[in-house]
Amino acid sequence: MTISKILIPLDGSERGNIALEYGIYFAKRLHAELIGFHVIDLRVVQGPVFTDISGSIGLPPYQDFLPLMQSSLDERAEAILKAFLARCEKTGLHPETRKAIGIVDNAIIEEGKNADCILLPQRGEHLQLGSSNILGSTVESVIRRSGKPVIVTPATFIEVESMGLAYDGSGPARNALTIARELSENTSWPLSVIIITDDHSVGAHLTKEVENYLEPFKIDCEIIVLRGKEDREILRFIEEGSIELMVMGAYGHNRLRELILGSTTSAVIRKSKIPVLLTR
Repeated sequence: MTISKILIPLDGSERGNIALEYGIYFAKRLHAELIGFHVIDLRVVQGPVFTDISGSIGLPPYQDFLPLMQSSLDERAEAILKAFLARCEKTGLHPETRKAIGIVDNAIIEEGKNADCILLPQRGEHLQLGSSNILGSTVESVIRRSGKPVIVTPATFIEVESMGLAYDGSGPARNALTIARELSENTSWPLSVIIITDDHSVGAHLTKEVENYLEPFKIDCEIIVLRGKEDREILRFIEEGSIELMVMGAYGHNRLRELILGSTTSAVIRKSKIPVLLTR
């Protein structure tokens, strides 16, 4: 798939500003359009905590307070979107801006239907506002449910000059391989494919699979077979500093296995010091 529209949810946080730097960078490298999107969180506007307080201490019905709160949040949304526009226009980009009131992850997923890719920071204002405890953060909820590639950005910005791909032969990994190949074609970024397995025959089979797929394309690629635990080896490879973007399939195993053993995807997006592009 070609990434021609990138959705950037904006929350005004420091990490969100770093995500915007990456969004501008990717938009210029990929000749893509940016969509700046702010969600006024419905749970802030109609929070049950305020309901409990107003009832317990005898305050008048808090419906009178809601328009004031919503007006304040709306002003903040406009300020965030205005700053986004100004930052983009300084670089020669002319993005769209949109806002909505709703549950943050649900609103992002719905708006993401109009984009090819969603870009989010590792941590932002709404980190703990996921719709279930199993899903965890907004980031993980969006990755699991949006059906779109999601780029998760770290705490600092660095230009991308090369990228890695974690490949295990699963459906999400094959989708990631397709995206990595298209990115390499469009940007000339060299690609390092890492295969993590303790089984030599599996490593050889997956290596051949990648080679056969990439053979018709002019991609600067190397394939590296590593032994060990998936998340540790991916993070170790990232720490070595030879790549500035990691591409991988997301949540390739079943949920019960994740709850028992943990998720490679969650570990990588929490700890990576470079952007991680994930696809289901």
